[in-house]
Amino acid sequence: MRGQLIYNPMAGRFPSQPLVERAARILNANGWEVDIVQTQGGPHITKLAKKAAAAGLDAIFVAGGDGSLHQAAVGLMGTDTALSVLPAGTANVWAQELGLPGLSWTNWTALETSVKKLLNGTIRTMDVGICQGIPFFLWGGVGFDAFIVHHLEPRTRWQKQFPVTQYAANVAWHARTFAGMDLQIWVDGEKISGTYILALVTNIHLYAGGMAELSPGARIDDGKMDLWLFAGDTMLETLQHLVDLASGNHLDSEKACLLTCQDIKIKSKTDLYLQLDGEPVSPARNISISIRPQSLRVMVPRELPRELFSKKLI
Repeated sequence: MRGQLIYNPMAGRFPSQPLVERAARILNANGWEVDIVQTQGGPHITKLAKKAAAAGLDAIFVAGGDGSLHQAAVGLMGTDTALSVLPAGTANVWAQELGLPGLSWTNWTALETSVKKLLNGTIRTMDVGICQGIPFFLWGGVGFDAFIVHHLEPRTRWQKQFPVTQYAANVAWHARTFAGMDLQIWVDGEKISGTYILALVTNIHLYAGGMAELSPGARIDDGKMDLWLFAGDTMLETLQHLVDLASGNHLDSEKACLLTCQDIKIKSKTDLYLQLDGEPVSPARNISISIRPQSLRVMVPRELPRELFSKKLI
């Protein structure tokens, strides 16, 4: 098996090079031929992923967070090369979905543990969303969450030492000024209109750095995604939605609506903040989202903490 281990020395909360090298040694001792490649992040990761796929590599292992994985997924979609995560980022939500431990002050062996779980795992295929021509594999958000992302990123390594505290402080601060969006939305051709604080398409269960289980029924290989619409336009309504998300009460809220769909179009008279996989994307007034079923190969452990797949592993 041939692979490549990509890491960004400036990503995440900790210098990861020695830990990445230890993870690579485990891979090479277990039948893999893996080279370590350093990147500065962003589009360079996409370029490396495309090059790895063109070379016929079996997998790339990304030592980073959800942003780095997003860039790699863009390059790997539609290829036979699998995406694998070594959670060295800040939130590591995809790794949380897979039950892989993130690198932290109390767990310096997280990358080695993750490698061992993945070596005993398997390769599955998952759906990918396309928004404004850009692939995403976790979420695509319009409104308040994208507003926060645009004001939060980029962060210094020092700021990443306190991700929950910093995120909560930014949410509380910016909730004062954010107003709801008047949207026209077409969901698989059916029109919906209203004022919303957040319109969020999700492919997975977890959200907000893994602090909220947004969509317990989501399946990443069913050819569909979940669209959540959170109605409102005031600061109090924004804060109430955040409390409901943290507690799971959004599942029963009259102001939160869940729709399962394949094609979404959103229109507004003003520019809309947009995020894909937690990364800021240029604002737009007309947004289109579609699904590419089972177009990304991913390496996952055999035992998962949540039901992610609709198709059972044989």
